[in-house]
Amino acid sequence: MFAIESRGLHLLNRLSAAVRAKRHVGSTVEYMHTGDSKVFADDYEYDHTWMGEGGGGSGFLHSPVMVREMLDCLDPQPGQVHVDMTFGAGGHTQAILGAEPDTVVYAVDRDPTAHNLAQDMAKQYGSIRPVLGRFSELLYLLSSQNVKENTVDGFLFDVGASSMQFDQGGRGFSLSQDGPLDMRMDGERFGNKMPTAADVVNSLGENDLYSIIKTYGEEKHARKISSAIVEARIRKPITTTKQLAGVVASVLAPPGVFFAFDKLNRRVHPATKTFQALRIFVNDELNELYQGLQAARYFLKPGGRVIVISFHSLEDRVAKRYFQGANVRQQGGISIQQKKREGDLLKEEGLQEVQGPRKEWTILTGKVMRPHWAEVMENPRARSAKLRAAIKN
Repeated sequence: MFAIESRGLHLLNRLSAAVRAKRHVGSTVEYMHTGDSKVFADDYEYDHTWMGEGGGGSGFLHSPVMVREMLDCLDPQPGQVHVDMTFGAGGHTQAILGAEPDTVVYAVDRDPTAHNLAQDMAKQYGSIRPVLGRFSELLYLLSSQNVKENTVDGFLFDVGASSMQFDQGGRGFSLSQDGPLDMRMDGERFGNKMPTAADVVNSLGENDLYSIIKTYGEEKHARKISSAIVEARIRKPITTTKQLAGVVASVLAPPGVFFAFDKLNRRVHPATKTFQALRIFVNDELNELYQGLQAARYFLKPGGRVIVISFHSLEDRVAKRYFQGANVRQQGGISIQQKKREGDLLKEEGLQEVQGPRKEWTILTGKVMRPHWAEVMENPRARSAKLRAAIKN
């Protein structure tokens, strides 16, 4: 398997092995306790006004984002087969079937709760095929449903955590509701064999925590936060979302003070990027997306379409570079000016540019598509959405 974020994957695998070994003998993961504690999560008597993920409240409606743009790019036709890779609460699947009822939709999700919803919806829509599993399992999952190579007309990825997951405090994704620090999108599908976010913050060393928060949260205060987490867990393991949010807030902002605002000018909790980082790490989301895109290409017909809706730059970068045929692990591309200089040098030397292999994708969205402002006002979750689409050549 080719991993686009190999260091994080190796670290996650190591932690997973430790979790399985500890829990196999009936004990919990051995938490690290080193140094003198200066910050304690349960010392905070004040109440930070928690806003929702990225600044919204917990009352998200389960409304699919960018439905009109998705349908324009997917262009469902009678008799086609589509795969909704992130079924969630089923909003996009319903939109596809509403636009073209004579369509089969494979409703894929790694979350057992979403899978149960898909099974219920399949009773209403006979053309829905519920599938439980991860992106990385797709080759097996669809093959077991007798889906063949080059037979699917469209794939849809709406990546990241769903509103449904954020709204369930017991899942551990939410800043607006206290609950166990879990964040596993698979829920209890693998029992207690896979690490939770609590395992991460209580077991890994400060440098590893720094790397996770910096890489996946793009958090400039990652060093302060990782240090505070290590100090806080000495007195008591960090096991709830409110504990972790309090630790992060204690080092980044005094009570009631917020130093960032979203696009709707609403306050953003200081721990938002830390929660994002832990969620991406625990669920190996970037590698899963890359493997899902590879599997989608295998099943797509020539002329088939892929739509990726993402909510932050890391996911969007994977989709953009994959469709462009670029190195998805590269930290940055060369500028237009650099490309022009290289072309001019070739001309001066009397040489022709070497043509690469045939492009695998034709990009439908020249520039990334964003939701209309009216949708953002009606559905705040859409505010950071980005949509990219491509056709298989």
